[in-house]
Amino acid sequence: MRPWWLYRIGKISLLVFIAMFGFGYVVMELWNALIPALFGGPIVTFWQAVGLLLLSHILFRGWGHGYYGKRSNNWRKRFEEKLASMTPEEQEKFKREWKDRCGWYPGMEKDVQPQGQTRT
Repeated sequence: MRPWWLYRIGKISLLVFIAMFGFGYVVMELWNALIPALFGGPIVTFWQAVGLLLLSHILFRGWGHGYYGKRSNNWRKRFEEKLASMTPEEQEKFKREWKDRCGWYPGMEKDVQPQGQTRT
């Protein structure tokens, strides 16, 4: 008798294979229908489409929801806590330095007012 987890692994791997085939086929068809006609780009094969799908997943979503995914969601909260613990003079100095280096600072969109209005 096979352990229960082997059945689950079999089902999951079958679903992954079906999803990879389905998404790869859809990407291939959409690419071949649009890109060559619109931009004169190349026609891609199924495996190239699967590679594009994997590459776009890595570039736009990352490797997963592990440690780095959780950490990256908390940086703004930690930054705002650190900024709140500074004196107003330290805050202004920090914002000036950050803006000089980067051209913006976190929270800048809150500080920007429509033209003709001043902050109160």
